[in-house]
Amino acid sequence: MTGLTCFKAYDIRGQLGSQLNEDIAYRIARAFARFLKPRRIVLGGDVRETSESLKAALANGLRDEGVDVLDLGLAGTEEVYFATFHLGVDGGIEVTASHNPIDYNGFKLVKEGARPISADTGLADIKAMAEQMAFALVDGRDPSVPDDQRGTYQQVNPRADYIEHLLGYINPSRITPLKLVVNAGNGAAGPAVDALEAAFKARAIPIELIKICHEPDGTFPNGIPNPLLIENRSMTSDAVLAHKADMGIAWDGDFDRCFLFDEQGRFIEGYYIVGLLAEAFLQKEPGARIIHDPRLVWNTLEQVAANGGVAVQTKAGHAFIKERMRLEDAAYGGEMSAHHYFRDFAYCDSGMIPWLLVVELVCRKGEPLSALVDKRIAAFPSSGEINLTVSDAGAVIAVIAAIEAQFTPGAVDVDYTDGLSISFADWRFNLRASNTEPVIRLNVESRGDAALMQAKTDALLVAIDGVGVD
Repeated sequence: MTGLTCFKAYDIRGQLGSQLNEDIAYRIARAFARFLKPRRIVLGGDVRETSESLKAALANGLRDEGVDVLDLGLAGTEEVYFATFHLGVDGGIEVTASHNPIDYNGFKLVKEGARPISADTGLADIKAMAEQMAFALVDGRDPSVPDDQRGTYQQVNPRADYIEHLLGYINPSRITPLKLVVNAGNGAAGPAVDALEAAFKARAIPIELIKICHEPDGTFPNGIPNPLLIENRSMTSDAVLAHKADMGIAWDGDFDRCFLFDEQGRFIEGYYIVGLLAEAFLQKEPGARIIHDPRLVWNTLEQVAANGGVAVQTKAGHAFIKERMRLEDAAYGGEMSAHHYFRDFAYCDSGMIPWLLVVELVCRKGEPLSALVDKRIAAFPSSGEINLTVSDAGAVIAVIAAIEAQFTPGAVDVDYTDGLSISFADWRFNLRASNTEPVIRLNVESRGDAALMQAKTDALLVAIDGVGVD
């Protein structure tokens, strides 16, 4: 087998049938085992209709390499991360396509300590091995492997320990009565939310949950769970208003990202959540280091400084964030894409920890989420991420070079940490290529001047279009 196109920079994702199937999953599992040489691996899967069969193929491949398999059943990506470090196993695989179309699926791979495996840390090696493998399978197994040489299979459920870990990030005594709309998007988040709700009741934590799109359903009757799509936001927003809730929370399919809505039903851009989480952590750990990416920075820098922390900039992307967090012993790392990373969660991203911390912050400050966010939006209005399709890598280089030449004169600072960041006294922008798509991404912000931010955004779009972006 050659040319496995399902391998991406950070994970494995592909269209079912043409790019990913049970046979490919089996080979990936055997290659993963030969690369990692593990004794025990945890497996989890999201709600997609093919996740169980793909997970079974992975289990067979691992067991045929002599690896013991611990099956979490239906689980979010962060539950695989948690089980990997909590149970002390050698790695984990989550079967998920997150927010991709319904005819896709994929795998997220980690090694011991829930450390990520990406293209430059083993994924390319696994791909090369899987492409060279060929097996004559019978009932999904390699008949040449004797039963006594196969690994074992066991179902495990560490969710109770996972919930205890989540609650360790907040002080329950600080929580005042709140009503929250929670939208699992018919994805994998529902059972974890139910477990949290039970814990709230057992500890008399006064949080009431209004559940919508709650039951896991791989047909996704309410659409693919991707709250970044504007058309997917109204259901959560409308429910917040209808129930007079204090906040809304929506997750993607494998719930490693959460998205917040204030009590007015407004979607809150991830950039401003980074600042709130930095403040929340610095209240608990004064002087902590906070990692952020270069796309939008001024609000984060101000909130970290105001709360006595140290801001550290690094390239966007989970592998870069996690590596820098370990290097700096940072308490928290945040990306505006709604990926939030936590030192005490093995530096992994979580879609549950962020909203718990924001809830506690809202209660401690005695202000609604809208008030907290409006102050930051007014101080540093931003464009949000604008994605522009390009034809190839050459077009990306041409665009960035042209924009650099046009906008560098008069700049206060030019930075190349991730793409091109140019700062002026009262506005700045970042222009960078996507790590995973043929897309160039633009972010613009200003110091307290929304009209200036919009004018500069428009000027940049005209300049980019002038270079000839497809």
